[in-house]
Amino acid sequence: MTLRAEYEQHGAVVVRQVLNPEEVSMVTAAIEANLNDLSPRAKRASTDDDGSFIEDFCSWQRVPEVEQVVRLPALSQLAAELMGSQQVRFFHDHMLVKEPGTSQRTPWHHDIPYYNVEGRQNVSMWIPVDPVPRAVSLEFLAGSHHGPWYMPRTFLDEQAKWFPEGSLSELPVIEGDDPRVIGWELDPGDVVCFHMQTLHTAAGNPGPHRRRVLSLRFLGDDMVHAPRQWATSPEFPGLASRLPAGAEMNDPLFPRL
Repeated sequence: MTLRAEYEQHGAVVVRQVLNPEEVSMVTAAIEANLNDLSPRAKRASTDDDGSFIEDFCSWQRVPEVEQVVRLPALSQLAAELMGSQQVRFFHDHMLVKEPGTSQRTPWHHDIPYYNVEGRQNVSMWIPVDPVPRAVSLEFLAGSHHGPWYMPRTFLDEQAKWFPEGSLSELPVIEGDDPRVIGWELDPGDVVCFHMQTLHTAAGNPGPHRRRVLSLRFLGDDMVHAPRQWATSPEFPGLASRLPAGAEMNDPLFPRL
């Protein structure tokens, strides 16, 4: 099975050693630069008494080290292959750092309900710079990108802020021994690639090492703007006045690579 066929079937794949040691060092520098200069979008995704899980979004235009990673040819070429797309457009960056001693799980969810785009040709890349044991790695429900949208909820208090209660189906119960659940032990240089509609989750990080990740999102030929009636995550203020619904994401915020 080709890499693209595996991606189409499962909605998530691991690609080993996409980045060489020098490029991994670039990603590490980007994460640390972002941590040292958090944007107003940054948030703590763990409770005050539960370690530290820090996220930040859309830093590439203000943190040069992040932009350098965004423009690495190895990543855009891989995105084109997986999406089967002639063009690759960058969507946004997302930094995720779980410090040792953080028990907070990232609950099962898929990303597309939180976004302002529609289409099938897309890929998110989860790029760790620390070794990631299987027990704390990202996990996916294989094939779920072919299914429906499920109710998106806030991660810490499970509030339905985007859709009215009852308007979408609730997530099914997914047991850890479900044979459809896939995930991998990872080394720096490995990249996990997944579709924006694939259900995924991640455990906490009991330690003893950090789990630093830079996640990058890419859009292919058929992805278009989908203005929402709710606040997307991340938000792109003013974009709806520049791009009508159904338009290609042709805006300086989303450069072609």
